[in-house]
Amino acid sequence: MAPKQAHRDDNLLEDIQARLDTLNKSERKVAEAILRDPSAATRYSIAALARASNVSEPTVNRFCRGFSATGFPDFKIRLAQSIATGTPYIGQNIEPDDTVAEFADKIMLSTIANLDKARQALDPNALATAIDYLIQAKQINFFGMGGSASVALDAQHKFFRFNIPVMSYDDALMQRMVAAGASVGDVIVMISYTGRTKETVEIARIARDNGATVIGITTPNSPLADVCTTALEITAPEDIEVYMPMSSRIIHLTVIDILATGVTLKRGADFLSHLKKIKDSLMPTRIPSAPG
Repeated sequence: MAPKQAHRDDNLLEDIQARLDTLNKSERKVAEAILRDPSAATRYSIAALARASNVSEPTVNRFCRGFSATGFPDFKIRLAQSIATGTPYIGQNIEPDDTVAEFADKIMLSTIANLDKARQALDPNALATAIDYLIQAKQINFFGMGGSASVALDAQHKFFRFNIPVMSYDDALMQRMVAAGASVGDVIVMISYTGRTKETVEIARIARDNGATVIGITTPNSPLADVCTTALEITAPEDIEVYMPMSSRIIHLTVIDILATGVTLKRGADFLSHLKKIKDSLMPTRIPSAPG
């Protein structure tokens, strides 16, 4: 009988192959079904994998726990992560001959897995510090370039509701001028996955030199993180030097949601009526839902 817990290998497929001879007869059937077509296995329900392996669903669950998964959904996420050959400039887990169903499923599973990794790595104390800076700001500016520009715009869309002057900028020259005109009480949120864009790092320095508080949403130990007042260091394991950014952008959008929620809660229950008024203003713009 194989041990019920094993170390969490970075490559689950290699781990399954290495332990094949140590599994009991039923669990080996599950392993062989997965190894025959790993991509298909990421799309199986637990019942489908049980049928493909000719075993019971409890056997599949037992097999997953034997590889340190909390259950079948967690196992599928780790399996998707381990299929990492990838097509350059598209996606890390995407193969040229993938069907639409296959690459759609891979992107979904990879994003879920990377969000969970970011959740585990995010520092609650750094979040609390960033929220305190935002709640005390006299004005807030969100800076993002390239793929981060859409995140900065989304932040503006959320934070304008808080009765604090807020803007987003995606142009390096505009960011530089805004940073040069910043002063004590201003908060600038710099969004950059790599944290290595020269202009972004220099603009952060200019803002700090003028007294602004600079919050970075960026990679741990990056040049940008080093120059910020405080940094929300985000782990998003994708190589954007080779692949198109995917999950990193989703993670950054989620962090913006966390910050906006934190500011809302800090404002207290009395502030909810203000948010409701803004929400209610949209009601006349919508076509009513069909009954039933």
